[in-house]
Amino acid sequence: MSRTRLSEDQITAALAELPQWTRTGESLTRTAETASFPTAIKVVDAVAEQAEALDHHPDIDIRWRTLTFVLSTHSAGGLTSLDFTLAHLIDRALDDAS
Repeated sequence: MSRTRLSEDQITAALAELPQWTRTGESLTRTAETASFPTAIKVVDAVAEQAEALDHHPDIDIRWRTLTFVLSTHSAGGLTSLDFTLAHLIDRALDDAS
């Protein structure tokens, strides 16, 4: 997967496939509420495994059963395909937990 920064057109197209994500500057953000605190931790565990496999790690804020994920490729100074790949994997982990 490329750590090359995406163009604005590429970002717009990729973001259209992720309706629950928002862009703030050079980051993607999603906040999701899970059924319980243990469920939230299970989601974080699943995301951690995927992030390790990609060698691309999100910022994760855990507040009881509410999770906020922030994605950006700092080494590229913006958004790359890795961010969008991980966003899809996070969506899948959240779907699997519900």
